[in-house]
Amino acid sequence: MSLMQSQNPLLDELSKAANAAVSLAQAAGEEARAAFRSGVDRMATDMDLIRRDEFEALQAEVAALRTELAGLKAGVAKPDAGP
Repeated sequence: MSLMQSQNPLLDELSKAANAAVSLAQAAGEEARAAFRSGVDRMATDMDLIRRDEFEALQAEVAALRTELAGLKAGVAKPDAGP
């Protein structure tokens, strides 16, 4: 007999029922989190919001373009001594 089993069948059944209730509560919690996340994602889409990773990628791209633009402006400010 294992440590979790008792000699009383009623206690065994209560233990099984409690374990089933805990499993059910965990599943319900996961389902609620998924539904909440889905609702938030839908709301963000409706508001034309972007995710953080998309924002950071665009921010890096803009920084690179600004650096390139500064280099181009510097080249225009100092024209070559042409032939």
